Amino acid sequence: MSLKNKKAIITGAGKGIGKAIAIALAKEGVHLGLIARTAEDLQSLGKFLSEEYDVKAIGATADISVESEVEAAYAVISQELGAVDILINNAGIAQFGNLLDMESAEWKKIVDINLMGTYHMLRTVLPGMVERGQGDVINISSTAGERGFATGSAYNASKFAVMGLTEAVLQEVRKHNIRVTALTPSTVNTDLAVNNGLKIGDEEHMMQPEDVAELAVAALKLPSRVFVKSAGLWTTNPQ
Repeated sequence: MSLKNKKAIITGAGKGIGKAIAIALAKEGVHLGLIARTAEDLQSLGKFLSEEYDVKAIGATADISVESEVEAAYAVISQELGAVDILINNAGIAQFGNLLDMESAEWKKIVDINLMGTYHMLRTVLPGMVERGQGDVINISSTAGERGFATGSAYNASKFAVMGLTEAVLQEVRKHNIRVTALTPSTVNTDLAVNNGLKIGDEEHMMQPEDVAELAVAALKLPSRVFVKSAGLWTTNPQ
C-alpha cells in the first residue's frame, strides 16, 4: 500500500527512533506533524525533511504528559496538514533504580510521559480517525513491556501499560478500520539508552533507530485488510 501524501503525527520526533521514523516516512512521501519538547530539534528536522523530500513538515512543541499542550500541538498541526492518517506514539523517557530508592515524583514522571502521554495523543487524534473510518496507530513500547527486570519498576510499569492500552484500544477501534500496532524493540542505540548507561556496542552489531523505522514503515504498507498486532525487534548478536 502506498503511503504517498498521507499525513502522520510523530511524538518524540526530534531525536532517536522518532527522527528515524520521520525520515523514513518522508522518503515515502508522507507529510509530517512533528511533536517534541525542543523547538530547535523540530526546526532543524522540519527544514531538512521539506527540502530533501518535498513534503510538509510542521513542528509543534509539547510536553505530551500535559493534555492541554497535546491539544494545542494537534491544533497547530491539523490546521496545516488537515486530517491525520497515521499516529506514531514514540515519545518516552527512562530512568532506572530500585523501587525503594527512586523518589515518587521521578517514578510518576516516567508513567506520566510514557503512558499518559500516549493516552493524551490517542484521545486527541483518534476521534478524527473514527469519524473518517480509517487510520493507523503505532505505539512504540519495548521488551521492557513484556518482561520485568531489577531497577526497571517505573519503566516496566509504563511500557507494560502501553501494551495493555494498545490491546484494549485496537479492540475498540478496529471496527472503524483503524489499525493499532505495538512495536517492542530491545535496546536501541539512542540518546535515551546512552544516557541511562545501557550497553550499546558498535553500530554494525547494535540495533539502530533506522531499523525500528524500517519495521514501522513495513507495517504501515501492509494491505489495509490486515495489521501487525505486535512485533518484537531484537539485536541479532549484541557485542
